[in-house]
Amino acid sequence: MRVVKLVFWILMGALLLGCFGCAKKTVTRISTDTVTDLSGRWNDTDSRLVSEEMIADCLMHSWKPRHWETYKEKPVVIVGIIRNKSSEHIAVDTFIGDIERAFINSGEVAIVASAEEREQVRDERADQQDYASEETMKRWGMEKGADYMMGGVITTITDEEEGEKVVFYQVDLNLIHLEDNSKVWLGQKKIKKYIGRKKVSF
Repeated sequence: MRVVKLVFWILMGALLLGCFGCAKKTVTRISTDTVTDLSGRWNDTDSRLVSEEMIADCLMHSWKPRHWETYKEKPVVIVGIIRNKSSEHIAVDTFIGDIERAFINSGEVAIVASAEEREQVRDERADQQDYASEETMKRWGMEKGADYMMGGVITTITDEEEGEKVVFYQVDLNLIHLEDNSKVWLGQKKIKKYIGRKKVSF
C-alpha cells in the first residue's frame, strides 16, 4: 500500500511539472499608467505617484509665495541627491526624473540641470567656442543659478514570517534655500505593502 501511494505521488508530481513546463509565456502590452504590483517591491507606479503627491504638497506651502514676494520671479530648483537606504534596489534616477517632471509640469517652478548634466553642457559649450558660428555659439557665464535644492532619502522596514511579508516604505524629501541653508519644506510619504502567498489546494 505504501508503494502504491508513493508511486501515486511521484506520478502527480511529474504531471504537475509537465503542466508547468508546457505553459506558454505570453507578453501583453499595457498602458504605462496601469497600476501593477507583481512582486510587491517598489516599482514605477510607486515612483510616479509618490513624486506627484510630494511635489503637489511642496508647492502648496508658504515658501513659494514668500519667494515670489521677495524675488518677483519663479523659483529655480535643482534636484540633488536622493539616497536609497532601503533594503531593495530602487532606481533613484527614475524617481528623480519623476520629481523633475512633476515640478516642470506644474508650471510654477523652473528646474536646472544636475551637476553631472552641467558638465556635459559645459563640454558642449566649450566645443561651440571653437566650432560653432558666432551667431549660434552660446556664451559662458549665463547659467541660471538655483534658488533651492531638493534632496532626501528612501528607507524601508520589513516584517516577514512564514511566507507573509509587510514592507513599509518611507520617503523623506526636503527643500533647502541655497543662500542661507534654511530648510523651507519637509515632506514625507509612507507606503505599506502586504505580500502574501495563496495556498494551493488539490
